[in-house]
Amino acid sequence: MKAVIMAGGFGTRIQPLTSSMPKPMIPLFNRPIMLHIVELLKKHDITDLVMLLYHQPEVIKKFFRDGADFGVKITYVTPLQDMGTAGAVKAAEKYLDERFLVISGDLLTDFNLKKVMDFHTDNKATATITLTSVKDPLQFGVVITDKAKRITQFLEKPGWGEVISDTINTGIYVLEPEVLSYIPAGENFDFSQDLFPQMLAKKDALFGFPAKGYWRDIGNTDSYREAYHDIFKGKVNLKIDEPKQDYVGKDLRIGAEVNLENASGLEGTVVIGDNTQILGNVQIKDSVIGRNCTIEPGVKLSRCVIWNNAYVKKGARITDSVICSNVRVGQVAVLEEGVIVADDTSIGDETVIKSDVKVWPRKVIEAGSTVTANLIWGEKWKKTLFEGAIIKGLSNVELTPEFVAKLGCAYGTSLPKGSFVLGGRDSNLASRMLKRCFVGGILSAGVNVRDMKMTSLPIVRYKLKTFGEVGGFHFRQAQDDPAMLEIVFLDGDGLDFSSGMGKNVERIYYKENFRRAHHTEPGAITDINNVVEFYREGFLRAIDKEIVKKGAWTVVVDFNFSTASQILPLVLSELGCSVIALNAYVDEGRGTKREMDKESALGQLSKIVGSLGAQAGFWLDPTAESVTLLDENGAILDGVALLSLVSFLTISGGQKGVITVPVQAPSTIELMANQKRCQVTRTKSSDRAMLEAAGSSEVILAGTTDGRFAFPRFQASFDGMFAIAKLVELGAASGIPFSKVLAEIPSRAFLQTSVSCPWEMKGGIMRRMSEDSLEKEATFIDGIKVQFDDEWVLVLPDQYNPYVHIVAEAKDQKAAQKLLTEYQKKVEGWKRELE
Repeated sequence: MKAVIMAGGFGTRIQPLTSSMPKPMIPLFNRPIMLHIVELLKKHDITDLVMLLYHQPEVIKKFFRDGADFGVKITYVTPLQDMGTAGAVKAAEKYLDERFLVISGDLLTDFNLKKVMDFHTDNKATATITLTSVKDPLQFGVVITDKAKRITQFLEKPGWGEVISDTINTGIYVLEPEVLSYIPAGENFDFSQDLFPQMLAKKDALFGFPAKGYWRDIGNTDSYREAYHDIFKGKVNLKIDEPKQDYVGKDLRIGAEVNLENASGLEGTVVIGDNTQILGNVQIKDSVIGRNCTIEPGVKLSRCVIWNNAYVKKGARITDSVICSNVRVGQVAVLEEGVIVADDTSIGDETVIKSDVKVWPRKVIEAGSTVTANLIWGEKWKKTLFEGAIIKGLSNVELTPEFVAKLGCAYGTSLPKGSFVLGGRDSNLASRMLKRCFVGGILSAGVNVRDMKMTSLPIVRYKLKTFGEVGGFHFRQAQDDPAMLEIVFLDGDGLDFSSGMGKNVERIYYKENFRRAHHTEPGAITDINNVVEFYREGFLRAIDKEIVKKGAWTVVVDFNFSTASQILPLVLSELGCSVIALNAYVDEGRGTKREMDKESALGQLSKIVGSLGAQAGFWLDPTAESVTLLDENGAILDGVALLSLVSFLTISGGQKGVITVPVQAPSTIELMANQKRCQVTRTKSSDRAMLEAAGSSEVILAGTTDGRFAFPRFQASFDGMFAIAKLVELGAASGIPFSKVLAEIPSRAFLQTSVSCPWEMKGGIMRRMSEDSLEKEATFIDGIKVQFDDEWVLVLPDQYNPYVHIVAEAKDQKAAQKLLTEYQKKVEGWKRELE
């Protein structure tokens, strides 16, 4: 039987370890990871190997050659372009005329592959996927099987809201050669995203084998370190080249020509490569040291991985870190837990590198420095760029001009050369500074920028609905911290960036694979000044002007010093409203109000609405996307109450169509819609999911539980300015004060809470929730929602924070609290079981 080893990946997630070598060649106990895979295959009598290469193939070929030195036969196949996992195997079709096994070259596992092959044979399978359970299933493909182990469903790299099991695809497959006929030649084709779903749809003999044993995808630096921890703890055994020494109570493996002056300070498992010098008294515990290294007296190493040709000076202390090749660590330097130092870096004396910092190759860190964040191009930065469609960081500390300029270049590189993008910002001075740096990076990649300068995000989205631009961006101050800045990335339709778009930009950024335009072809920047008038005209066309003018409402609006204050008062006045505008000027020095100011602002707004006899008051979020309503009595309506009110008014106004709400919205929306023969569509809780659904021609309203609304007749994006005008129109059309309208809405108790949950436990908790819901009426749109007659509860993992949210709805407060408490206790109990 043959085996195909997938060894062509770029290793982006595990950078900077892959700066000088492909991921399968990263050393694991002084031997390439892939060598352990080759030996596992040989152990199970699989010696005819096909290696699929792509990234730095010469490094792999130079090491393995024809395989004779390792007791195997190796055939190399190198596709001319990135073909995806299945597409790459298709390129090796001429060598695969019999049943074969596929395995990744960057795994650490001790699975019994014979059992996988026997299972495949016994079930007469066309394809068998080897499965295992993991704590964090997000980065893998979740696989659901029936009792006969036949696969029934795939969830490829799901979000937390989609996780209903922690059983994942290990990347180890047994395939019959006829499977290759499903794979189109010369096209990018993936096993998990394309081939297996196609086979599932055709009801082919597609099985999943739950393997027992150790398995780890060494896909990032944390997993790389954890693999070492597991080996030190004896969770998995693997071959170590260095011979074991006869020391009582110690597992010492020492190579040739090693100078070990004093072994008394060594404990646990310590591996020392050939020609390495361990000088004087040192303390080394559970560590692997490569070849040609020097460790000076007084050094303390604990759970460390040191590659070849490293030099660690006197008194340095390194804990649970990875030191790559040709690195110098200065005297008395301290590297805290989780540090990664890439090749050819020099760390000065008395330097402190804080936990989890990554240092990219060829850096010089001056003596006495304290490094508190990732050092990529000289600035400090965190390991993950995107949170959804947003990159955020401390202004001029994490989001520095240098970083933002290179980020702009990465973004521009991801777009077609010569294309146009739309840019805007809020009134914050830091937004202005960093946006200019970002635009410079875009221009350097040969992409043109149409600059709207200071404007509101809904207007940027509105312009992107027309033709002309392939994407957009908006710089703004974060609401929860005035020192933080956010960059919002938009696609060509004005929607938030998809995760795939964000990963593409991030990949280009980390690999520095920038497109540099010729000196005659940089992008151009042009001001675009007529968009506000274009927006105003569309705005007025989408409002029933006669109804609003006839109502002649008086409204009080707190604009929060945002740029919306330059647009909305004039539009409302043109509609016949009397507008009392608060904080209606742009103050670049003040910036965004903090959330803690909102309560006092609403209190002031309530008093003004009541004293003036206004029909309504509105607090407009500084982003101009979210609103809070105050009725004629000054009572505050937000969250689910506001969503219910807007839905009721929209339906009562006689509009027919679909209302789109997130999965956690109250069921009163359906109750009201059914009475008027309207439909309700529930989506995932992400903004992009909601707005994609709002793009349907049947949708008349999309609303969230945090005061954001989209009216697709105007634009299928959240727009607080238009929401205010639309609420005035709906209120005037009803002829009933908002307080009385609210009294007509069906009453339900709606409660929610959050439970802290470490990332690694989320998959296990959701698996237990799935198992707990087997005999119940459950839906899996986002998280797991369980229906109990006219009550329901939702358990939803947070996408970006270590929390699980629980939402409950019932006929009264007591029943809702009982249901909420019941599931809160369940989640906390599952969490204790997983600890």
